[in-house]
Amino acid sequence: MLKLIALVSLVATHVAAHGYVQELTLGSEKYTGYLPYSDNLQDPPPARIIRKIPDFMPITDLTRIDLQCGGSPTFETAPAPLVGKIAAGETVHLNWTAWPDNHKGPVLTYLARPPAGVDITEWVPGTDAVWFKIDQFGKEDGKWAAADKLTADSGVWSVKIPENLLPGQYILRNEIIDLHSAAQYPGIQFFPSCAQIEVTGSGTAFPTEFVSIPGVYEPDTPGIVWDIGVEGDYTSPGPAVWTGVA
Repeated sequence: MLKLIALVSLVATHVAAHGYVQELTLGSEKYTGYLPYSDNLQDPPPARIIRKIPDFMPITDLTRIDLQCGGSPTFETAPAPLVGKIAAGETVHLNWTAWPDNHKGPVLTYLARPPAGVDITEWVPGTDAVWFKIDQFGKEDGKWAAADKLTADSGVWSVKIPENLLPGQYILRNEIIDLHSAAQYPGIQFFPSCAQIEVTGSGTAFPTEFVSIPGVYEPDTPGIVWDIGVEGDYTSPGPAVWTGVA
């Protein structure tokens, strides 16, 4: 019994320190996120629109494929069986599990579109340069995206799909970057979440420049090494945000 209590206490401590997307809202439709501590115990796991993750632990190696959608050396992420629909111009709301106040850093969102004729439920981007950034928030007026803004918004991060985005299937990758131990590399911690969506509408805009994940971040990329105890402006890592202009 004492061992069980100790194990429960250890898990609770980790949950308080890390997190994942437990629910999404696409427009007005709600979807349960991938819940690793229940979904991974089922065979097969419940059908989700979020690609599976092994646990709540961070990715710390910028070269690992796990940086893309989550994973570990013994757990490979894979396409999810479902796709959620949302209209261009509508907002995605990502409900994260409890995030600790001292785990501060930016929140970024990327999209990736599968090649023509490839269904997203069967697509793994690998290291191809297919990703473009549609949203980022680092530090403004002394407030961090995580945990300050995220906590103020009850754990929900909201991202608008570009109004003129070309319709079709996309992976929506939302990540929290935790800087509390990022004074040197390795130290930075990534928490990525990949949802499969179908964007509807009549838009025609699509970017012409893309990045690979992994590959977009290097140890010397601005924003990867950062001493959270030092005041100053922070630059979110990666490419500029695509504005949706055709």
